[in-house]
Amino acid sequence: MRVLCVGDVCSPAGVSAALDIIPDIKREYDIDFTIVNGENSAEGNGITPESANLIFSAGADVITGGNHSFRRKEIYDMLDANPCLLRPHNIDFEFGSGYALCDLGKYQIAVINLSGQVYLERMKANNAFEAAENLVLQAKSDGARFVFVDFHAEATSEKRAMGFFLDGKVSAVFGTHTHVQTADEQILPCSTGYITDLGMTGVIDSVLGVKKEIIINRLKSGGSEKFIQADGKCMLNGCIFEIDDKTGLAKSAKRVYKEQ
Repeated sequence: MRVLCVGDVCSPAGVSAALDIIPDIKREYDIDFTIVNGENSAEGNGITPESANLIFSAGADVITGGNHSFRRKEIYDMLDANPCLLRPHNIDFEFGSGYALCDLGKYQIAVINLSGQVYLERMKANNAFEAAENLVLQAKSDGARFVFVDFHAEATSEKRAMGFFLDGKVSAVFGTHTHVQTADEQILPCSTGYITDLGMTGVIDSVLGVKKEIIINRLKSGGSEKFIQADGKCMLNGCIFEIDDKTGLAKSAKRVYKEQ
C-alpha cells in the first residue's frame, strides 16, 4: 500500500495547487490513500466547508487539522457530520474528533490527529502521548491494520519523541505545523515510517504562506500588520509511505516536492 501525506494547505492558492498536483501524484505513484492537512486552507486562516470540500475533491481521503481548526465557526457542523474531517483529538472541543476509521474493503485504515504541547500553550492540549496510546489501542480494537498519525506540533524534539514512542505500533508518524519540509524521512528501528514535518502546500515566495514583507517588518521593526497570505507560484510538499500489506509497517518513505 502507498499512502500520500500532504503538508499544510495554505490559502486558496494552496488549495488550487492541491487540486492541480495531487491527482498527478496519485497517478504517478499509484497511491492507494491520501491524507491532507487542511487547517490553513481558507482565506485568512482556518478551514471552511468550501475549502474542505475542494481538498476532498482534489483526492484527499482524510483531512487533518491543527491549531487553526477551530478558527472558523462555519466548519463546526462539518466536523461532526464528516468523520474523515479531523481536528486534534487531544484538545477538548465539542465538535468533531481526531480519529477516523476508513474501510478499504480488504483492510481498515485508521488516521489519528494530535496536537503538540511545546510552544503551543494557548491551545491547552492534553497529553499527546497518552492520547496516542489510547487511540492506537482503539485502532487495533477496530481492526485497523494501517495506522497513520498526524502530529501537529512546533518542537522538533516533541515530534521525534512521538515517532520513537509509536515506533513499531503504527504505520507512520508525520509532523505538520511548521510549514517547512524536513529532510529526515526514514524508517525507524521498529519499522514505522517517519518525517518531522511534511512542509506546506502554498506560495513558494512567502514566509510560511504569508507575504514575506509583513513578516520581515514584524521581526526587524516590531511591526504589527495583519497577516496577509502571499500569492504567486505554488508548491506541494509531502511524503509517500509504502506500507507492507501483511505487517502494516513501513517499507519506504519518499519526500515529495512538486511545483504548480
